[in-house]
Amino acid sequence: MSQPIAEEQAQLQQVIEDTLSYAKSKGASQAEVAMSRQTGVCVSTRMQEVETLEFNRDGALGISVYFGHKKGNASTSDLRPEAVRSAVDAACNIARFTSEDPFSGPAEASQMPDSVPDLELYHPGSLSPDHAIELAKRCEQAAFDADPRITNSDGANFASHQSVRVYGNSHGFVAGYPSSRHSLSCVLIGTEGDDMQRDYSYSVSRQAERLWLPERVGKHAAERTVSRLNASKLDTCKVPVLFASDLASGLFAHLVNAISGSSLYRNASFLKDKLGHKIMPEHVSIVERPRIPCALASAPFDSEGVATEDRMIIEQGTLETYLLTAYSARKLGMTNTGHAGGIYNWLVRHSGRTFEQLLAEMGTGLYVTELMGQGVNTVTGDYSRGASGFWVENGQLAYPVHEITIASNLNDMFTNIVRVGADLDRRGQIQTGSVLIAEMQVAGH
Repeated sequence: MSQPIAEEQAQLQQVIEDTLSYAKSKGASQAEVAMSRQTGVCVSTRMQEVETLEFNRDGALGISVYFGHKKGNASTSDLRPEAVRSAVDAACNIARFTSEDPFSGPAEASQMPDSVPDLELYHPGSLSPDHAIELAKRCEQAAFDADPRITNSDGANFASHQSVRVYGNSHGFVAGYPSSRHSLSCVLIGTEGDDMQRDYSYSVSRQAERLWLPERVGKHAAERTVSRLNASKLDTCKVPVLFASDLASGLFAHLVNAISGSSLYRNASFLKDKLGHKIMPEHVSIVERPRIPCALASAPFDSEGVATEDRMIIEQGTLETYLLTAYSARKLGMTNTGHAGGIYNWLVRHSGRTFEQLLAEMGTGLYVTELMGQGVNTVTGDYSRGASGFWVENGQLAYPVHEITIASNLNDMFTNIVRVGADLDRRGQIQTGSVLIAEMQVAGH
């Protein structure tokens, strides 16, 4: 960690300690404070012209105070001492008017980490606007050079941000860590005859030097876009469906929602009471590894200060855990799993089979590369979304298709996972390959 960022983190930790002391002086029995500062640059170009150039340096502080089981929240983006104290005063006043909630309060002191490891999440990049503009323009130019059917652009975007986050509570735990995030993306429009299609590509990393080259992002976006030209409609049918790896993570994101504590205690999940039950085939396992160095979804502790740890989510098809915060754990009478703020690096075990081998195994069916709409009900598991992609015949991509709807139920989809491919997409919280589902309803014309 560089000296300037270490000094900034130490300053924020001191602010949090002072804030907690002030909350205690106001009569709060418990309190927790989160604070962050972020610096970054974001540029977008369109048709080689700069559309937006933004610099930001901002911060925010949020505080929760507890008077017994009464809770008050307040936040401020003004980090001067008097503004912070005003936020504490506001939170204390709010708490006096709220109802008692026996499940409220910070996470248990025993779940705080003894030490905070350096997970190598901080890799600051250049904040030079000229550098950002050059990368975005190169990305767009590569797309136009890749294929004459690329006729327009919705823009290329480069962003680089670095931040420090610190959390503390009245148990005496105060800790933080810096992080960075860099991204490059491109959205294109392709034309052939009367047909026009749109697609994109992107790269994201903690380390700027690990981003795809702009030429790779632009070329990949161009290839995706022109491959969709002259798409056909399908007749309604029931066929196997293969979800592209960058979409397959969304399937498991529905699992995240369904096994989150807030959904469970509200009786709003199709997986309620499924802990310890088989919900997927034996060949499917998912492990969470929150402390992978430099990974996009790594963190030493969650947003309530609870230490993160490796955890089996699905083991040989069996649901091994729910995702619980301090509040939801108390509400359900279970143990907090440290998931306040989300999940951490889910790794979905794959079959070792390539994308081409999955196509061959499917034979005839639908390969989905885009999903539209929000037609997923995590209460019932009903799933219905607009889609486009490619029709597959004899294990080969035959032609692009669009204006179709795919439908099933998530229970059936999870149960009928035939294979997870080895073509892993590592650009998000959930790393998975393409996922082949045995059968879904496809509605066409």
